[in-house]
Amino acid sequence: MQASPSKYSPERLLRLPEVESTVGLRKSSIYDGVKRGTFPAPVKLSRRAVCWPASAIDAWITERIKAGGSNGNS
Repeated sequence: MQASPSKYSPERLLRLPEVESTVGLRKSSIYDGVKRGTFPAPVKLSRRAVCWPASAIDAWITERIKAGGSNGNS
């Protein structure tokens, strides 16, 4: 007998190198955006490690596409 698939799907957490390659920004731009409130804040894993929920990065990308790439500084 096969176990039924779980309805729970854990959130995927992305480390900085994967976030950089996904959004096309470098570390300094990502942290500047976090500081200005224009990029999702990371989740602290430990004293020296952070990550970003994949859903937060996906939502940020979707918003950037809707905004047409405009950064609001026009």
